[in-house]
Amino acid sequence: MTSPLFSRRAAMVAMGASALALAGCNSVSGSAQRAATIDTRVDAALAFLDSDVPGARELGEKAAGVLVMPLQTEASFGFGGAYGRGALRVGGATIDYYQATQASFGVQIGAQQYAHAIYFMTEEALQNFRNGLGLTAGGDLKLTMADNAQQISAETLTAVDPVIGVVFGQAGLIGGASIDGTVYNRIIP
Repeated sequence: MTSPLFSRRAAMVAMGASALALAGCNSVSGSAQRAATIDTRVDAALAFLDSDVPGARELGEKAAGVLVMPLQTEASFGFGGAYGRGALRVGGATIDYYQATQASFGVQIGAQQYAHAIYFMTEEALQNFRNGLGLTAGGDLKLTMADNAQQISAETLTAVDPVIGVVFGQAGLIGGASIDGTVYNRIIP
């Protein structure tokens, strides 16, 4: 025969385990919901890029993979920072999620939002990115600004650069957008 104290403890332990299990299900459900939101935004950003920037679709077809950051938000007042989330697509399917962070300092004030896509033009560049601890945009990245329906140049489309970045959809009060110095890290949304 079990004591009433033991039964209450067993019931409390069972309730606690149930609550933890439900919390785990809730976070998995929340993660799936966040992933779906990122995917929806990436789809919209790619549709905008392909329809509004001549040459973007051709660049995407040549690429081994593309990292799309559909919304990068930047703000500064002397010190600045930027943050965004996006997805790495290979063959049109999402294979990983990433966050982009950037910090800056200088004579700057304002806020803006923009989107950008990083095209990995070789399988080696894509694998180096996926196997690394994160990519820092800068020296290895050829950057193309594609605002106001500008065309991606023929030079960009025929370039032998392994990684090409395209900034588009800029809106805000800071002059110019740059992804130089941006750090990309894989996340679980």
